[in-house]
Amino acid sequence: MSKAINLLDEPWLPVQLAGGGVTRLGLLELFERSGEIVALAETAPPSLIAEYRLLLAITHRAQGRAFGGWKDMDRRRWYRDGLPVAEIHEYLEHWRERFWLFHPEHPFMQVAALATADETRDKRKPWTQIALASASGNTPVVFDHSLDDAPLEITPADALGTLLGFLQFTPGGLVKVVRGSDKAGALVNTAAVLPVGATLQQTLCLALHPEPKGGIDDLPAWERDALSITELSGDPVLATGPNDRYTRQSRAVLLLREASGNIRWLRFAAGFALGDDPNAPDPMASYRAGSNGLVRLSFTEGRSLWRDLPALVPDISGTAARPAAVLTHAMSLHDSFDGVYQPVLVAGLASDQAKLLRWRSERVALPAVLLADANKANRLRKLVAEAEALFSELRKIATGLLADTLPDPSSKDTRARARALVDNGPLSATFFAHAERSLHAVLLALGEGRGDIADAFWSEALRTSARQAWTAVQNGIGRSPLALRAIARHEPRVAALLNKLLPNLENPPAKEA
Repeated sequence: MSKAINLLDEPWLPVQLAGGGVTRLGLLELFERSGEIVALAETAPPSLIAEYRLLLAITHRAQGRAFGGWKDMDRRRWYRDGLPVAEIHEYLEHWRERFWLFHPEHPFMQVAALATADETRDKRKPWTQIALASASGNTPVVFDHSLDDAPLEITPADALGTLLGFLQFTPGGLVKVVRGSDKAGALVNTAAVLPVGATLQQTLCLALHPEPKGGIDDLPAWERDALSITELSGDPVLATGPNDRYTRQSRAVLLLREASGNIRWLRFAAGFALGDDPNAPDPMASYRAGSNGLVRLSFTEGRSLWRDLPALVPDISGTAARPAAVLTHAMSLHDSFDGVYQPVLVAGLASDQAKLLRWRSERVALPAVLLADANKANRLRKLVAEAEALFSELRKIATGLLADTLPDPSSKDTRARARALVDNGPLSATFFAHAERSLHAVLLALGEGRGDIADAFWSEALRTSARQAWTAVQNGIGRSPLALRAIARHEPRVAALLNKLLPNLENPPAKEA
C-alpha cells in the first residue's frame, strides 16, 4: 500500500463555519481556524463524538509536548484568546508520517498487519462492517438494504468518519478473526456528554482533560507502535488515560482502496481490547441511579433526555448521580456562575449486547450554578423526581381504568394486559412532552436563584401535563357505557392525586434572597 491522503492537509473533517457554511478541512487548517468554526458538522452522533475525542487527544498531546503541563489559567487564556496553534501545528508535523490514511506500515487508526496475516490477508468484508447505521446480525433493517456481496463505494473521508465512530461505540461480541469474541468500544451503550462553547476553540478548551498524574505516559493510537497480531490476540489492556480511550482501536480494520480512490472493502479482525476499570470511568460518561447502583447514562426508547438531567449535575450523596468529568473540566473555566449557561451536547448510540437500537444527539443549556453547586443541583433533582412520581401514580390509575373496560378486571392477567396497553398508549408521551414545554422557564428561574418561582411554575406545568395525559387516555377508551362508568370511578382518584402531590399555590412566591 502506497502513501495517500495525509489528514493534516486533505480536507476530511466536516465543520460549520461562523457564517453558516459547511465545509471539510484538514487538521492543520482546522486548528488554525478553530476560532471561526462553530462546531463539527458530522451528522452521525457516534462519529461526531469520536471526532471531538480525536481533536481533544491531539490538543492534549500538543500542549504536553510544548509546555510539559498547564493550569486552568492557561486554559482560560486559550479559551479567550485562541489555542496555541503554532505548538499544535508543530506537534502534528512531528507526527505527520502517522497521519496518512493509506500507508504501508502506519495507516491512520488501522492495522497494517492485516494485509499479511494468515487469518486476514485473503479475506475481505464490505465497508458496512464498520457502519453502525447499516444492518448487521439481528439489527433491524429499515432504510438500509445494502448487499454484502456488492457494497456501494464511499469516499475515504466518509470511511474514516465511520471508522472513528465505530471504534468508540461498537458493542462487544463475536468476531471470529484472531479471537473468537472481542470487548466493546470505550463508549458502548453510552449517551456521551460534551460541554460546548461558541466556537470549536472554546469547546476544546472546555473539555480538555488535565495532564495525568504519576508520570503516566497516556499515548494516543498514532504515537504507539504498530499493532501486531500477537497484541490483537492478547488479553484486554486497561487504558492509560483519556488519550488512550479516545483513540483505542477496539477493532482491527484495514481500508482497501479502489482504483477510483474510494472504499468498498476492508479487512477486519478483533482489536486491541479495552479492559474494564471501574475506578477510571470514561470522561464523557455520566452515571445515574439504577436498581443495583449507578449505571451509565444511555438513550432509552421513548425517554426524553430532560428526565436524566440529574445525571449531569453533582450529587452530594454520590448515590444518585455521577456527572461526566468533562463537565467538571468546563466548570473550572468559569470565573463566575451567576447568569452563565453552559451548553451541553449529549450524543451517542444505545445497544443491547450486540444489537444496535438507536442513536441520538441532543443539546441543552444548563445553568452553570447547577453544574457547580450540588446543593442547588438537588433542587433540579427534586423537580424531576416530582414529575417521575406523579407519572408513576398516574400510570397506576390509568392501568386501573383500562382494566375496568376489559373482561374480568380483577384478574392478574387483565391487569398485566391493561398495563401493557397503557405503556404503549399516549400517556407517557403526552405527559412528558407537555412537561418539557415548561422546562426552559424552570431552568431559567433556577439559574436566576428563584427557586420558589421554579417550584410553583413546575407544579402548575405538571398539573396541566397530567390533565392532558389523562384526557388522552380517556379519549382512547371511547364513550361506551362501560367506559363512562370506569371514568367516573377513576376521575376522583386523579383529582385526589393532583391535590396531594401538587397543592395549589394561590399567592405567587417572592423572589429568593
